Amino acid sequence: MSVLRNHAADRESGVPPRPRSEPRFPGGPAADPAGSHHERRIRSFQPRRSRVTAGQEDALKRLWGTWGFDIDGRGLVDLDAMFGGLPVVLEIGFGMGEATARMAADDPATGILAVDVHTPGQGNLLGLAERNGLSNIRVANGDAIILLREMLAPHSLDGLRVFFPDPWPKKRHHKRRLIQPEFLTLAARHLKPGAVVHCATDWEPYAEQMLEVLSAHPCFENTREDGGFAPRPGFRPLTRFEGQGLDKGHQVRDLLFRRRAEPSPGAVS
Repeated sequence: MSVLRNHAADRESGVPPRPRSEPRFPGGPAADPAGSHHERRIRSFQPRRSRVTAGQEDALKRLWGTWGFDIDGRGLVDLDAMFGGLPVVLEIGFGMGEATARMAADDPATGILAVDVHTPGQGNLLGLAERNGLSNIRVANGDAIILLREMLAPHSLDGLRVFFPDPWPKKRHHKRRLIQPEFLTLAARHLKPGAVVHCATDWEPYAEQMLEVLSAHPCFENTREDGGFAPRPGFRPLTRFEGQGLDKGHQVRDLLFRRRAEPSPGAVS
């Protein structure tokens, strides 16, 4: 039986509501992992509130201490120790985790550090990892910007995946989109030369912006000789969300850009 609180019932019974900073699941992901440690700034994500199933709750309680961690910004993450020396790809925003689990199963020689703030998705991915014996997945809870800026060593990542990020379609919200020059500069510090940034979206205006911003950034080069979008690579699964978009006539765009090598000291630019 789920122990999730019914706040309406709590109010009627006189039980005080759970503070927002209090974890929903003891031993699981924190409600606000960075707390006051992070500065006030525009966020590219908005936490979604939805019901956690009994199975997801069970996975969060049992597995979080082994395969999950909170992005609190208070210390470097040792990726070599966490993944046993595997090359590591950072995935920002994994939804319910089905595609992440499939990619981990298809490529057990690569570690996937999957970041999201959606509690049901975190629990679902942990459950999928356990059921399928996927030891190459770790789930991080919180803001990926804080993770990149304060918790990862330079040149520690072998790839970056951003699949179907929030498009923030209203013009006044475009500043909230994740793929911006500042974000790419931050990501470039942690990507090894040759690492691939792989983005995918079904929102055409955002796809065009991604292509423009990535093409203009000096740290990245398009893997496509024609400088355009790439066909969906075989290793990126077709997700249920993507299938629904295709059924509605949406066009999905993939972008694959490679991290350029650092210039040699004294090299002529």
